[in-house]
Amino acid sequence: MTQNLHSIPAEQAKEIRRLSHDLSNALEIIVQANYLLGAMSHDESAKQWIQLLDNGVVQAADINRSLREYIVAHS
Repeated sequence: MTQNLHSIPAEQAKEIRRLSHDLSNALEIIVQANYLLGAMSHDESAKQWIQLLDNGVVQAADINRSLREYIVAHS
């Protein structure tokens, strides 16, 4: 396989894929805990914190997905 100037070297791409996979696993734990928290009754303040957590998890998952797509496209 020929690499162009904008390609990520194979060894680095492999390590970034591994880190991205580990991040996905950690995010899944947070998603599940957040889901369980959301299923419980809370006061309005706690609901706002749970929503904030949910938004952060969605953003992190989107960034991780974009990172994986970038690695695939450039390695």
